Amino acid sequence: MKRKVLLVLIFFTVFYVGEITLSFSFKNADPGNFNSSEYIPISQSLDNFYSSNYQTIVIDNFLSEFLTKWDIKGASVAISKEGRLVYAKGFGYADIENGETVKPKHLFRIASVSKLITAVAIMKLQEEAKLSLNDTVFGINGILNDPEFSLILDSNVKQITVNQLLHHTAGWKKDKGDPIFSPLNVARKMKVEPPVGVDVTIQYMLQNYELDYYPGYYYSYSNFGYVILGKIIEKVSGMEYENYVKFAILHPLGIYDMKIGASFFEEKDSNEVKYYEPIYAGKCYAFDGSGRMVQRAYGGSNLEVLGAAGGWIASAAELMKLIVAIDGYPDKPDILSEESIQLMTTPNEFGNSLIGWRGTDGYGTWWRTGTLSGTSALVVRQVNNVNWVVMLNSSTKRKSRIHSEISRTMFKALGNMNKWPDYDLFHYQLFKDNGKNILAYLKNEEDASN
Repeated sequence: MKRKVLLVLIFFTVFYVGEITLSFSFKNADPGNFNSSEYIPISQSLDNFYSSNYQTIVIDNFLSEFLTKWDIKGASVAISKEGRLVYAKGFGYADIENGETVKPKHLFRIASVSKLITAVAIMKLQEEAKLSLNDTVFGINGILNDPEFSLILDSNVKQITVNQLLHHTAGWKKDKGDPIFSPLNVARKMKVEPPVGVDVTIQYMLQNYELDYYPGYYYSYSNFGYVILGKIIEKVSGMEYENYVKFAILHPLGIYDMKIGASFFEEKDSNEVKYYEPIYAGKCYAFDGSGRMVQRAYGGSNLEVLGAAGGWIASAAELMKLIVAIDGYPDKPDILSEESIQLMTTPNEFGNSLIGWRGTDGYGTWWRTGTLSGTSALVVRQVNNVNWVVMLNSSTKRKSRIHSEISRTMFKALGNMNKWPDYDLFHYQLFKDNGKNILAYLKNEEDASN
């Protein structure tokens, strides 16, 4: 009965706005019968009211209070239970100036959550026997043995392995600054015109700096290390980093709206939110060498170079598709082997150092954080077969510590859930058919990925 009510609501809403033609056959929809199987992201199939019901109103209340307390302009939230997408909702504004509210279709920068994507791609390449985590990266026998990376100041660099890059133990500390966030310095030192790309950034570090410690003997969080991993993915796969991730990871999972973001406001995706910094936030010179003074959120960093370490944008619902596919739970098939997932989530000798994930409580809860100017993201895989994603389009006075506030809010909200919805929003998918959008209820997950 609940399913029939939901389908009726979908019909009248879609008919009223006149945007798409609705076609569904309950459990019998077959995408193979459509003239065109061009999928539209699940995020664009959903609306806020799909997640508005008596069972989840407690989540609405907690999140609304959270945005007000921390002066957050907009947020997007997705929650899965036992592999089902049971909640996908936007809060606040995607663009205050234009009065645009956040909906599930909106894309957010996910910052360092991008590292989880990169780690999954590396593990996939290992499963395909295209690399080993023990492979060295630089030098004659390294993966990146290309001539442009042959000038190396510190010979210990040649001992760095893929595994050490994944675990942030390759040998670079942040004391000397992060080259990813100082592109104009890199350009001046390398005597090249900005903007500088990934190759020049790697050359800059290899040619000008010794390691701070011998590889494998110390933990120090490194964006630069994950940028190198992106280059490794390109070398081993023979494809551009973003293209390989889409080809091998995202598209097989039915994920179609995730991509590397753009750095400047005028280049942003049409469905992307606007990012807001505090009024006291200073400006900086644009990374492209134009001499413009810009907000850090729009031109302070080159998202294309940051790419594998922090450049992805996504909707909460589509990102949740990825999390469900790497959570190790049996409800939905994972895209990685059980061995790979266990390796990613088992701390190494440095305590809480995982692969891709940021931390674990040691009892089955894993998390991944991400922060850039104007945005924060938090992904959590809980021990009780619940996953959740929260993404914000505003910086706060708490800066990266806002993740602790997000966690407190979400754990309180979920702890007050008395009954979970029995539907699965993953099963609603838009398709293109002769230029029209058709909404179908898919009978199973295979329909969504074939």
